[in-house]
Amino acid sequence: MDVLMLSRMQFGFATFIHFLFVPLTLGLSVLVAVMETRYVKTGDEIYLRMARFWGRIFLINFAMGVVTGITLEFQFGTNWSRYSAYVGDVFGSLLAIEALGFFFLESTLLGVWIFGWRRISARAHATVMWLVALASTGSALWILTANAWMQHPVGYVIRNGRAELADFVAVLTNKFAILMILHTISAAYVLSAFFVMGISALHLLRKREPDFFSRSFRIALVMGVLASFFIIAEGHLHGADLAEKQPAKLAAMESHWETSKAAPIYLFAWPDQEMAENSVAIGPLPGLLSLLAHHDPGAEVKGLREFPADERPPVLISFLSFRIMVGLGMWFALMTVIGLWRSRRLAESGWYLKLMVLSLPLPYLACELGWMLAEVGRQPWIVYGLMKTRDAFSPITAVQGGVSLAAFFLVYMLLTAVAFYLIVRAAGRVPDTRVASA
Repeated sequence: MDVLMLSRMQFGFATFIHFLFVPLTLGLSVLVAVMETRYVKTGDEIYLRMARFWGRIFLINFAMGVVTGITLEFQFGTNWSRYSAYVGDVFGSLLAIEALGFFFLESTLLGVWIFGWRRISARAHATVMWLVALASTGSALWILTANAWMQHPVGYVIRNGRAELADFVAVLTNKFAILMILHTISAAYVLSAFFVMGISALHLLRKREPDFFSRSFRIALVMGVLASFFIIAEGHLHGADLAEKQPAKLAAMESHWETSKAAPIYLFAWPDQEMAENSVAIGPLPGLLSLLAHHDPGAEVKGLREFPADERPPVLISFLSFRIMVGLGMWFALMTVIGLWRSRRLAESGWYLKLMVLSLPLPYLACELGWMLAEVGRQPWIVYGLMKTRDAFSPITAVQGGVSLAAFFLVYMLLTAVAFYLIVRAAGRVPDTRVASA
């Protein structure tokens, strides 16, 4: 393999492992804060036990997220130095704000939360967890703003042979960034809700602490139903924005080859990128793609043949990632609606609880597919319309790239195995009946 492919594989693998932990950090911090707040308001110690039980899992997840994520920024220097040299003035400033501001704030506040039990008041302790949740969200906001700039660069000028920041406000108010933030945060909330509901369902099936886990389930269900339906509506807005800013990605998502009006969506298709057509296309729904992309069933939608062959994204990966992700999104919404219906009779709903246990890994799959679509779908551009990926990697040898890829694979797989062992062990325990008031 060449250096470019090795560097892409290394960064992609590290990102995918890191993103196993990021969404749960974002959502579980909010759920733990809600549980602590309920304890403060009601004085019911079952909510304090909840905060401690789910908080332990949050801490394991947070620690692994830090360990797996910190190397990503270093790779911009080791594997993607040409990219950093060309756009670092814009991209680097956003990462610096995230690391020096929100990540350090989040870590400091988390230290207060960990060591603050019985040292500060219950109200102050709950407030600290809310601040941790806000700092986690703020950290994600800056990372996503940086990524969105790669998807749709704004607020820059080309000067002295490189992109330099010209309008920081334009970068912050980038519509692509706003939609990306909303989509990713809501996906994190869906994952976190299904995580708590899935673990709670498993304990309920085993007849363990039914009151504890029924309440945990219902708290997460509220987050799950709101986030599941929000992400469907927001996803439509995101798709319409892609039609304007990344039309090649939109065409790849729907395997749409010919520019046409009243563009259809197919119930089933199988793209053939080499022949620039669909080898199978069943059940066209005329005008639906035009309606979703431009809110007009007769609007024209660009096809992939409109773009040079070397500027078309990998179609099959983009197409399947999008279709599976959408299907899973519909499943999440359905399961939360059923959950509302059965919420007062959870202990009697064995069939539903079993489905929720089986559904636990599905939001992880949906989140990873979303990132795959976002990153693979913009290829061959590393910064859309500005810099191609083939021009961005470092001048290292294939041996160096191969050795570092192998090292990352071994270390990250070990870390992931340890992390999920600790999470499964913590999630499988019966909640501690001893409580220590904050």
